[in-house]
Amino acid sequence: MNTRKALLPLHASGTRLPVLASAILLAIQAPDLLAAQATEEEAVLPKLTVTAQKRVEQAQDVAVALTPLTGKDLQERGITNINQLQYQTPNLEIDPTYGSDQTQFRIRGVGLRDYATNNTSTVGVYVDEVAYPFTVQTQGLLFDLDRVEILRGPQGTLYGRNSTGGAVNFITRKPTRAPEAEVKVGYGSNDYKTLEGFVSGPLTDTLRGRLSYAGKDGGAWQENRVTGQKLGDKDINAFRGQLEWDASDALRFNLIANYGRDQSDSRGARLYQGLLPRNISGQTNYASIAPDRRQHYTGWGVSPGFAAATGLSLDDKPHRDNTSKGISLTTDWALDDHLSVTSITAYNRLDRNEYIDWDGSAIAQSDEFFDTVIKVFSQELRLASEGNGPLDWVVGGYYARERLDEQFFSDFSEYRGLGNIYLTEYGQRAETISLFGQGRYALADDWTLVFGVRQEHERRTLNDYVTGYLNDRAPALDQSLRSDETSAKLGLEWRPAVGHLLYASISRGVKSGGFTTYNTNATLASSLTEPFQPEKLLAYEIGFKSDLTQALRLNGAAFFYDYRDQQYQSQVWINQDVGNVGRLINIPRSEIWGAELELQWQPLANLNISQYIGFKAGRYQDFQGLDSSATAANGYAFPVYNNFDNDNLTNFPETSYGGALRYNRVLGPLEWTGSFDYAYHDTLNSSTTGRSTNHYWLANARLAAAPQGGNWELALYARNLFDKEYDLYKGSFLSNAQMAHSGEPRNFGVEATYRFF
Repeated sequence: MNTRKALLPLHASGTRLPVLASAILLAIQAPDLLAAQATEEEAVLPKLTVTAQKRVEQAQDVAVALTPLTGKDLQERGITNINQLQYQTPNLEIDPTYGSDQTQFRIRGVGLRDYATNNTSTVGVYVDEVAYPFTVQTQGLLFDLDRVEILRGPQGTLYGRNSTGGAVNFITRKPTRAPEAEVKVGYGSNDYKTLEGFVSGPLTDTLRGRLSYAGKDGGAWQENRVTGQKLGDKDINAFRGQLEWDASDALRFNLIANYGRDQSDSRGARLYQGLLPRNISGQTNYASIAPDRRQHYTGWGVSPGFAAATGLSLDDKPHRDNTSKGISLTTDWALDDHLSVTSITAYNRLDRNEYIDWDGSAIAQSDEFFDTVIKVFSQELRLASEGNGPLDWVVGGYYARERLDEQFFSDFSEYRGLGNIYLTEYGQRAETISLFGQGRYALADDWTLVFGVRQEHERRTLNDYVTGYLNDRAPALDQSLRSDETSAKLGLEWRPAVGHLLYASISRGVKSGGFTTYNTNATLASSLTEPFQPEKLLAYEIGFKSDLTQALRLNGAAFFYDYRDQQYQSQVWINQDVGNVGRLINIPRSEIWGAELELQWQPLANLNISQYIGFKAGRYQDFQGLDSSATAANGYAFPVYNNFDNDNLTNFPETSYGGALRYNRVLGPLEWTGSFDYAYHDTLNSSTTGRSTNHYWLANARLAAAPQGGNWELALYARNLFDKEYDLYKGSFLSNAQMAHSGEPRNFGVEATYRFF
């Protein structure tokens, strides 16, 4: 690896398989057909720089299904949270579980439905190469970013952690060698206010710094169906500071510290089928709640007992008070022109306090409060080489230590059959050690062999797990899980002409095992906390990347996944007295297959069009599961099991589609830029809740004006332009609260940006 070049600042300037095959053929033949049409005046698509394979290269040279988004893309499309990325790339979904910060990631259908905090994601999320293993850690503001790289398919032979679904890499803007400063203010619907800014530049000849800030306030759009009280205000502040020091021509240090505080309202639940109270004897007989006919209706309430147990106030709204902080040190040392060492040392902490009303009403049938502390330390060390010969490689080691402590309260005091407040508390510890490496060998000028392997040892423990009624809980339990797993990759790349890449790969990814930590009866704690095993994914993929002309780019991929020990939120039968309870299990074998196409076209120098489409489907191959409905129908006298072999997987939408248009033009003294993006989200059928989230379209628009070569910009935006009513998540709890968590309605706003240098 030419590390002297690598040390330079990085600033990035339903289809089916036959359709993909046709596209591959077009990619090979099109250059001869289109080259004659090219002229010197033809618009040219930008070349995006990425580091997805731990070296600096053009995105079109990376033989991985990869979607890069620049910081400018994120700004123009109003993306300030990781969840919004699902509308920018094929076969990616991110759902807020029960409206909380505990989100669900899926790439190409690979994901875990789990509302508990303690289990790691199938999708690796990284900020400046630092892993955030728990999904609740990923909900901070996105600001002052250079780019985002979204990789689809198993990762591991080049990354600090294993993942079966893919990876999302955030790369922040680095300190600059010349002074720069900027501030942006915004105001929108429902008194929504934003403020962002940064200052960057040299402190000495060898030391540079950067300080960034982002904040949100207001924006409440939900309404209590009874009192009319508003819900949904944002109250977020985030800071990031960086120091970059050139200790010598060959040695560079980058120190990053971040801090965030989120005191926003949580998302309220809409009772789309109403609610029939199941009150216990002797308590208030609440009237039934009619189905909510408006998307923004919701409800909540804190009982005196729940307030006393959690420290909440009786008049509290659903809200969070989360604090995140972290620090990382990246060291790049060029040993010589062809060999370098990279070290990444990091520590992150999240303190989470979140109150959510899962039944969406004033009735104490399912009110939840999470008190969580997460601490993660990690150390990665890599040695990389890129010489003049046919072989280049990266090898490394990774160590991580995780500590999670949580109290999880549930208020079922007005639910018949339970009639009490539950408390589950526990500690979870994990230690991961791995060695990994990946190499590339040039078989010929246009053929390259890729090979990689990773060996990982992990130990997870569940400590002092206690659950049950607040005043009657089981003795503390301990569980442990050890695993030694291997990930690997073998690929072949062919470059038949400049600007054209075809590739095929076989890769194996692994996701960590874990523990079910739901609230439960004290007598069931031992059986429910038995660990579930790591899941394994063997992925077969073919793809192509092709610049058909300087102005037309088409990328595509098709994949087949052999899925073993898939982690799945299901139910298990305990006995006649207890019946069915929820638990995470392993499904022995299933399959997923699909395809994706991404297109970028710049027909004019000032017009850019992008499109994507993704399709996926799957089925169980070996799954004997509990039929919870049939078991309930016989009064839980005995369990009824079904053979689900060859049944379709339903935990993900089949089709994703979207695109964006950007046009700029000079009129008088101003340059005007209009942008429009849209996305289609297919129906999501849940086999765990039995509910379907309907398909929907979303569209956003932005119009900006700035003087040519000037230092300010004024922009108007509209999000959810056509005021589409849609649900992000739909489910039920205890079969009583049929609730959904709605997306935000149409909102408008204005943004003003001023650059000081």
